[in-house]
Amino acid sequence: MTLFNILQKLPSEIREQTIAWRRHFHQYPELSFQEAETAQYIDNTLRTFAGLEISRPTPTSVIARLIGSKPGKTLALRADIDALPITEATESDYVSTRPGVMHACGHDGHTAMLLATARIFAERKEQLHGEIRFIFQHAEESPPGGAIELVEAGVLDGVDWIVGQHLASLLPIGKVGIVYGEMMASPDNFTLTVQGYGGHAGFSHRSVDTISIGAQIVTNLQHIVSRYTDPLERLVVSVTQFTGGSSHNVIPDQVVIKGTVRSFNAQIREEAPVQLRRIAEGIAHAHGAEVTLDYVWGYHPVVNDEALTRRVEDIIVGVLGQDAIEYVQPGMGGEDFSAYQQVVPGTFINIGAGNVDQDIVFPHHHPKFAIDEEALPIGVLVYVKIAESLLEWNET
Repeated sequence: MTLFNILQKLPSEIREQTIAWRRHFHQYPELSFQEAETAQYIDNTLRTFAGLEISRPTPTSVIARLIGSKPGKTLALRADIDALPITEATESDYVSTRPGVMHACGHDGHTAMLLATARIFAERKEQLHGEIRFIFQHAEESPPGGAIELVEAGVLDGVDWIVGQHLASLLPIGKVGIVYGEMMASPDNFTLTVQGYGGHAGFSHRSVDTISIGAQIVTNLQHIVSRYTDPLERLVVSVTQFTGGSSHNVIPDQVVIKGTVRSFNAQIREEAPVQLRRIAEGIAHAHGAEVTLDYVWGYHPVVNDEALTRRVEDIIVGVLGQDAIEYVQPGMGGEDFSAYQQVVPGTFINIGAGNVDQDIVFPHHHPKFAIDEEALPIGVLVYVKIAESLLEWNET
């Protein structure tokens, strides 16, 4: 099925409105837990649709319930709405108006697609079986994340399934990425503070050199993966920040080392900080320094429900064709969609938004991240068909 034929399945007015919404959100991005204007815009827009029950479980999130006229199950659809602390480097007509803040992960598109889906179903309430719950979630990018707050607020009470979508710039437009089971890792973060004894760089023997000690710690942390973990297991330990010193001739009292640990296996996840602490303390103590570890547990791994994923794949094939399906490999990125999957069966899919011909090839969290906006109506169409089918699906 060609892209043209796919797009013909959705009214052009819906397509244009979805793109317009996305561009608005892109111009006015807000960081995690600060999405007040974004949430209010969503709230105001939803109130122009008939039949929705709208609530605000947190100051920067919005929930809309659409209860159909016919009995049935309850499906939740989720969009994340926050942006990233990145200075945009694109030259689009709708570039971010807020310096240092950018929608560099596609959340502007996710929000627009879910608004369009809500509009479509609000106009079809009389034909709707069961209930659709539209979740516009804050703070996906910043642990502990917004999803856990919404779960604790009861937004999944009575929900049978939840489905989420993520626009993917490295997946060609027209493709939908499917993963069965483990999809995204748990993203835990750590901070090591090495405390030594500063002094003159010309008399280093009179100091406890935190720079050299910190460098040894960074090098040896790689043993957690290469020597302490089964090579068949998936584990990443990355040091991403090393801060210390103020001058070329001063040995600093302290250095701070920050990084992340990514894993799927629960036991390996539990062991990683133990090994990290042992390595750091051993090296620091050997050289007369002290070290403290601040370890922040991130999100659970995203693990897609097998039965729901199979059903969703069948629905997508029915509307887009078998060629649209791309079986993608699990990745070591994290996503707090996993908080919902701890409560109800859920699946998370990727909507291809890359286009080499348009130079839309930059990865998520890149200053030049972009999407082919023709992916937006595809995402809306996928959401609509999933909801229509699942709410009439009786398990046997």
